Amino acid sequence: MNKNFFKNKKITIMGLGLLGRGIGDAVFLAECGAKLTITDLKTNEQLKESLNKLKKFKNIKYVLGEHRLEDFQNCDMVLKAAGVPFDSIYISEAKKHKIPIEMDVSLFAKCAPEIKIIGITGTRGKSMTTALIYEILKQNEKSLGRKVYLGGNVRGLATLPLLKKVKKGDILVCELDSWQLQGFGEAKISPHISVFTSFMPDHMNYYKNSLGDYFADKANIFKYQKKRDVLIIRSGVKKLIPKNLKSKLIMANSKNVSNFKFIVPGEFQRENLACAVEVGKLFKIPAEKIRKAVENFKGLEGRLQYIKTVKGVKIYNDNNATTPEATMAGIEALRQDLSGKNIILICGGADKKLDLAGFVKDVNKYCKAVVMIPGTGTDKLITNYKLRIMNEKAKDLKDAVKTALGLASREDIILFSLAFASFGMFQNEYDRGDQFMKIIKSLK
Repeated sequence: MNKNFFKNKKITIMGLGLLGRGIGDAVFLAECGAKLTITDLKTNEQLKESLNKLKKFKNIKYVLGEHRLEDFQNCDMVLKAAGVPFDSIYISEAKKHKIPIEMDVSLFAKCAPEIKIIGITGTRGKSMTTALIYEILKQNEKSLGRKVYLGGNVRGLATLPLLKKVKKGDILVCELDSWQLQGFGEAKISPHISVFTSFMPDHMNYYKNSLGDYFADKANIFKYQKKRDVLIIRSGVKKLIPKNLKSKLIMANSKNVSNFKFIVPGEFQRENLACAVEVGKLFKIPAEKIRKAVENFKGLEGRLQYIKTVKGVKIYNDNNATTPEATMAGIEALRQDLSGKNIILICGGADKKLDLAGFVKDVNKYCKAVVMIPGTGTDKLITNYKLRIMNEKAKDLKDAVKTALGLASREDIILFSLAFASFGMFQNEYDRGDQFMKIIKSLK
């Protein structure tokens, strides 16, 4: 990619954020000589840490604490952060002026068409599947004869800066949430190899209770694939795939990996593993080398991650379970090896307008007790549903851990699996997970 493509381009970056992806994209574009306007609803103070990393650049103008229509009227491109509403008046204003709306991964794909892109999406399972695919390919990079990179919805990683490193034939493995797939829809492209793990209600607060709109964004993972492209799915997604699919369809089967040594518990994680193994096969990696990569895999932070045992009580971090179904899957995975109800669940947070009936049924049936952190979702749970087991509402995260430990006996499990969003009490879900890990690591 010629860096001069961005030189002197007037680019509005909508949403700098705190996770590092926006910062990485901004640094790359500024170094390329673009004239940037960074606009974010967060204030200068809230973005202080991010802004400090950009202070050396003179070609950046900031509009903080607000968005202005004028910044979406006179530019060459808008780079939209994930989560910016699809019906935003500012995005509509840019479109009215025929200004392209881009997102970092899809913009990368347009700028580097010679790179092999593997995209992974799903309401649940995309992070684990992404990590597994990356490990399998990365550990066999030498025999593949090309570099393997990680991008997309991964904490702290920006995808655009990879344009400085990649060469023809290299591979990008990227986790794609529904928001980033909006960018693929705008560009009318799909990854060369796509993996679709699962689909269930989520982000209904964003999609205004339209499951159809949510799926329409997810479907961009395969919608524009060509004949030589491949779509790998778990069985639960099959009914959602159109019969006129142009690409090759592979349905992963967990039975094919039943004898793999795999550190992460749960049948659904075996299904994610099966998807990753199918990708390895597409690159003709020998079975024994795929198996070795899986055996070396150490798990993923915040996804049914065993942390430590405190006074005979095992503690698991499932922070990234931000839907009722994800938490239900975590409970199911742990209870498979249990003889009784010995899970103390820490859950709660901000409402995502999702149905909680199945979640409450599972909690009542399989958990010993539940401790809830504050939030609008917690209030909805307490007000509208009947918890028939011991339950407590904590004042904050530290109090929740203390309460859970007080309710636990030896051989019990504390499962930190929230089932709700993080906004309100925390900057984001990663901040919530970081705070939990800090509390647990301080325990003796």
